[in-house]
Amino acid sequence: MAKCDVCGKDESMPYNCRHCGGTFCADHRLPENHDCTGLQDWNDPQGVFDSGFDESVNGGGGTSKASSLADKIPINTGAGGPLAYFRGNMTYTFLALILLTFLAQLVVELFGSRSLYESLFLLTSWNVEYVWTWVTSIFSHSTNNLMHIVGNSIVIFFFGPLVERYVGSRDFAILFVVSGVLAGLSQVAISVIQGYPTAVLGASGAALAILGVLTVLNPDLKVYLYFILPVPIWLLTAGYALISITFLSGVIGGGGGIAHGAHLVGLVIGLAYGQYIKQNRNVSAPNRLEFGGGGGPGGPGGRRRF
Repeated sequence: MAKCDVCGKDESMPYNCRHCGGTFCADHRLPENHDCTGLQDWNDPQGVFDSGFDESVNGGGGTSKASSLADKIPINTGAGGPLAYFRGNMTYTFLALILLTFLAQLVVELFGSRSLYESLFLLTSWNVEYVWTWVTSIFSHSTNNLMHIVGNSIVIFFFGPLVERYVGSRDFAILFVVSGVLAGLSQVAISVIQGYPTAVLGASGAALAILGVLTVLNPDLKVYLYFILPVPIWLLTAGYALISITFLSGVIGGGGGIAHGAHLVGLVIGLAYGQYIKQNRNVSAPNRLEFGGGGGPGGPGGRRRF
């Protein structure tokens, strides 16, 4: 089930336009019915699609006064351009942002100061008023442990497209950002209550929200860990929840520098949103999924990450 980008109608069998990448209902599936931006990129040197009418009545000598922002960008953003892969695909857009942010972190670490690094990429208990870090910290990851970014990216890569397909790109983007922000802020609040300063970064809160949504939609979804071991997704989710609660409650000391509070909050948000979708939309999920990872969302390491 997905929403039409034009009228917002819930469509159980949506149409994906191959020219602009949008999602549409039966009434708006044709390019001319949803003002498809990809039409302007069709190669028509001989004027095959020329209607023969005089378009000068628009007052622009045959050219429209309206001009999209994409037309002003010096990069081909059309259906055949280098950015076409990201049209209507927020999962891969977020993965690209994670990679770009990671590269920016490396540059700032090499040429900038520690204070600049913190103010740009870390959500900290001592500078929580830096509201931009509420978002940038989601896309930031530990630079001294590659399993942090690899683990989160694998979860998002395999599970993200499934959730995005059923809720739509807009709602998926909202879920990702909101769950990531709330997970980070919750971890900071927990750390303050426990009496120690903390700095958090990483997309595990958002990744586990995605995992939670799928757990509710199809708890028996088979996940092939390392492409070998079949595990139902509910068991994987329960395992993450148990680990987070155990470390957060102090039953087992330490936590490996991992923000278990953020993990738990992200997972709860995903479970709640999944339940909302299940009650209000007729959706279903596939019965199995191959998934290979290294240490799960966040991975092991020495800095508080999520």
